[in-house]
Amino acid sequence: MKTVPLKANERNGVGKQQVKKIRSAKRIPAVVYGRGIKPTSIDVGVDDFSRAVHTKAGENVIIQLKVEGSKHFEKTVVIKEIQHHPVTDAIVHVDFNVISLTEKIKVKVPLHVKGEGDAPGLKEGGVLDVVHHEIEVECLPTQIPERLSLDITMLKIGDSLHIREIVFPEGVVSELPNDEVVVAIHAPKAEEEAAPAEEAPSEPELIAKEKKAEGEEAEAAAPAPAAAPEAKKEKPAEKKT
Repeated sequence: MKTVPLKANERNGVGKQQVKKIRSAKRIPAVVYGRGIKPTSIDVGVDDFSRAVHTKAGENVIIQLKVEGSKHFEKTVVIKEIQHHPVTDAIVHVDFNVISLTEKIKVKVPLHVKGEGDAPGLKEGGVLDVVHHEIEVECLPTQIPERLSLDITMLKIGDSLHIREIVFPEGVVSELPNDEVVVAIHAPKAEEEAAPAEEAPSEPELIAKEKKAEGEEAEAAAPAPAAAPEAKKEKPAEKKT
């Protein structure tokens, strides 16, 4: 893998106002750190950085970073992290890591899945599950592959492919175990069954309910019982004189 040149300026000021000025000048705040260098604040041009990452290597590109300023240094770096604005998705910050071309590093390589149009499991309505869109590997910076391919042409519903099925270039070793599932085809989710209808009451229960209802209707229709007549008051017996 060839290195891509990128110029940067040393950044002395700190704070939100300074960062705002940098971004308004179409530049990206960044930090470079690693072996043999103290963390240094820099900034790079938006267009220059875009050209660097829009190569076949993508974000795994090896950059020959040339920093202008009082420190003035040139280092071979890789992109450690790119931060994006949560709304506009514009790049707001970049971390560069100094590397040696003779020492192995760990990077994440994109996974390319091919054969989707021929996989029997997908033709039968199965659902493709890509468990790992990127595979972390260890290798020399010059050995970083652009991508790793995995053919799913023969997969049926219930089948899966593992790390051991990926063909890694010479010198490239996966950081994941060989039995780690990378892609799988699952059966389509069955539609939720409708809730069962409420069961009709059994015959004895139905008869009991009907009798109760008839009794309540008869009670409502029956005339109210007449009030009992008041008992006649007996006159007290007259005393004989």
